[in-house]
Amino acid sequence: MKRSNIIGLVGALLGIAVLISILSWFIIGPTPTILQGETDATSYKASSKVAGRIDSLAVREGQRVRKGDLLYILSTPEVDAKVAQAEAAQAAAAAQELKAYAGARIQEIQASRDLYSQAEAALALARKNYERAENLYRDGVISAQKFDEATTALKVSQASADAAKAQYSLALEGARPEDQSAAMALTRQAAAVVAEAQSLQADNRIYSPVDGEVSSIIAEQGELVGQGYPVVTVIDMEDMWVTYNIKETLMPRIKKDMRFLAYVPALGRDVEFYVDHIASQADFATWSATRTQGGFDIKTFAVKARPISHVPDLRPGMSALVNWDDL
Repeated sequence: MKRSNIIGLVGALLGIAVLISILSWFIIGPTPTILQGETDATSYKASSKVAGRIDSLAVREGQRVRKGDLLYILSTPEVDAKVAQAEAAQAAAAAQELKAYAGARIQEIQASRDLYSQAEAALALARKNYERAENLYRDGVISAQKFDEATTALKVSQASADAAKAQYSLALEGARPEDQSAAMALTRQAAAVVAEAQSLQADNRIYSPVDGEVSSIIAEQGELVGQGYPVVTVIDMEDMWVTYNIKETLMPRIKKDMRFLAYVPALGRDVEFYVDHIASQADFATWSATRTQGGFDIKTFAVKARPISHVPDLRPGMSALVNWDDL
């Protein structure tokens, strides 16, 4: 064999050996550890304290809303009726309180005074009759029975006069302080009932609690919904984070407030995050030991990371990939 052929063969073998080494490095070499997290955001479920039928919907799915924007209106005729009843009871209580403080009417005072005058006149007549009967009894003209009758008539007239005077005094003075206080308390109670009913009535108009985006509407116009039923869900697109489930063997490198880059495939670029929360307790095991000795179950901790700044077009459910070897 010629020398040149031998050199060529050796060169070819060396080339093949180098190629095999390179391929082996890529095939059996260490693979990077990729952590995949999922984006999430704070969501608010708008509901009412009262049951009712949806009268109208003011938003649609995907619509941006501001805090205080109207979401939907409920038709609540039962609550409206309760408000009317409470307002009527309040009016009645206010009238009773006014009556208690105003006292008796002029006609009632006049009638009490007339009765008192009649009782005084009857008492005067009974007193004169008693005095005559006393003189006649002393002279022996009338019997003891007649004298006793005159005495009894005087006592009855005196009692009637005292009662008429007391009635007249009550009419002049009006209601007692205790009655006035009770009437005032009833008025306050009625006002509280009205306020409660009006509060329920006002809750038939539901507004957005935050700036955000309507993610779902789970009831349509005309449907009957119960108390606390979440009709509209609003997502706060400014309050977003990524959750990673990290094995405990990797936890020593995770620190609070540490920064890192994560690739978001849906955006096609890297986004900078910082660790905002590390779970204080493991959630579940990601790997279980198969041997009775020398192995252990590897638990997982939830780690939440937030963007350093607002990221346009970042939405809940997007993936965020981190190369652990680059941390």
